[in-house]
Amino acid sequence: MNSGTFIVLIGGMGSGKSMLMKHAIATYPELVIPYSYTTRPRRPDAVENDHYRFLMVPEFEKMIEEGAFLEWARFGDNYYGTLKAEVEEDLAAGKVLLKEMEVQGVRQVRDLLPKEQFVTVYIDAGPWEGLRERALKRAPMSDEELSKRKQRYDDELTFKDEADKVVVNHEGKQEEAKAAFAAVIEAAL
Repeated sequence: MNSGTFIVLIGGMGSGKSMLMKHAIATYPELVIPYSYTTRPRRPDAVENDHYRFLMVPEFEKMIEEGAFLEWARFGDNYYGTLKAEVEEDLAAGKVLLKEMEVQGVRQVRDLLPKEQFVTVYIDAGPWEGLRERALKRAPMSDEELSKRKQRYDDELTFKDEADKVVVNHEGKQEEAKAAFAAVIEAAL
């Protein structure tokens, strides 16, 4: 039986996770992107098949009780999670999976999957001040939202030393970051 690999990206707001994910998906169409199940409201531009599945809170909580999630977390008033059966099926088929995940979820998965099937990649985009500036250029945020993002950044930063790989994505170094991340994916393929 083949043994697949689950590659997970961790990094702060504005670190370039989305850019690296988009590049990887375009470059390696054989990658599998596990669905994220969430109770957050569907955004106007979201469609059901764009890597999200939208659930009502009672349904999500029932699935938690049934042990259906490989990992799940609650942020604010919303739940987010990854279904265990979907990931296990793809890994058993020898596929390479790729997903962005929060530190809390990564630590849950790390304790459940064999080490040889799980690779964590931390995206180091530099200090908070630079990420804060990048985020504010993209969209305005309240001081409260920035404070929450800073707390999350601090939590994610604690994972840097635990990650299997660190990809540096400082300002102006996107091509180098893409190449470093591609090397991680190619090693898994």
